[in-house]
Amino acid sequence: MVFNHLDKEGHPVMVDIEGKAPSRREATAEGWVHLPRSVYDAVENNTVAKGDVLQIAELAGIQGAKRTAELIPLCHPLRLDAVAVRCEMDREKQAVHIIATAKAREATGVEMEALTSVSLAALTVYDMCKGIDKGMRIEGIRLLRKSGGKSGFFECEVER
Repeated sequence: MVFNHLDKEGHPVMVDIEGKAPSRREATAEGWVHLPRSVYDAVENNTVAKGDVLQIAELAGIQGAKRTAELIPLCHPLRLDAVAVRCEMDREKQAVHIIATAKAREATGVEMEALTSVSLAALTVYDMCKGIDKGMRIEGIRLLRKSGGKSGFFECEVER
């Protein structure tokens, strides 16, 4: 079976995974929101007018994972078993570090759910803090590791 997003005539299609057996899938992604000093201090001291930035960003990341198929064309809707998002302050980098893990027992992977989760959490940090300073940078969104499925285990080389 060939998995392709194009049919025989070259038109886009959602990949047919009907013949694939469900298996345990897990993916973890990360990203960074680099903050100007004034924004970093406000987030760290929980004085942002819109509320607790890190907690709301974590919630947004979970919601994003659940809606991935609505946001990414041709992505399969999945029944997620678990999604965890952690937003942590990194004083040395003057940034928020976001890590998201998605898990499911499905016939296709959860990499896009983990990546979407990080992306929406990062955008939420930006949205909540843009009134202080719009000079934030969202960077480094990438897949850290995945397991399950035909392609097996993947782990990126992590440079810190």
